Amino acid sequence: MQIKNLDKNIEIIDYTSFFKKLKGLMFIKKPINKGIRFKKCSSIHTMFMYQKIDVIMTDKNNRIVKLYPHLAPWKIILPNRGIYYTYELPLNSINNLKIGEILYLTNTDTSV
Repeated sequence: MQIKNLDKNIEIIDYTSFFKKLKGLMFIKKPINKGIRFKKCSSIHTMFMYQKIDVIMTDKNNRIVKLYPHLAPWKIILPNRGIYYTYELPLNSINNLKIGEILYLTNTDTSV
């Protein structure tokens, strides 16, 4: 799956298992070039991460509720009301997005 309204094509992988959700992008030292999506996730942390990321939080209809550009390691985003999907993306992926916009995704299935 890919987000159509990003400047660059970034593959998005659905993390559905408990352990995949728990690990997220932690401990990755090489440059991040894919994004991940968490379902029913309204809070995240960047503990044990080695690089900054961009984060998008949306409602059930993929309408953007929160944007966190350049989120540094060792930060915590506390639970937010109305969040259904959380996307962790490579740095500088969300420069042209705005709160209230809808994310448009391709339909290829990449669940892990």
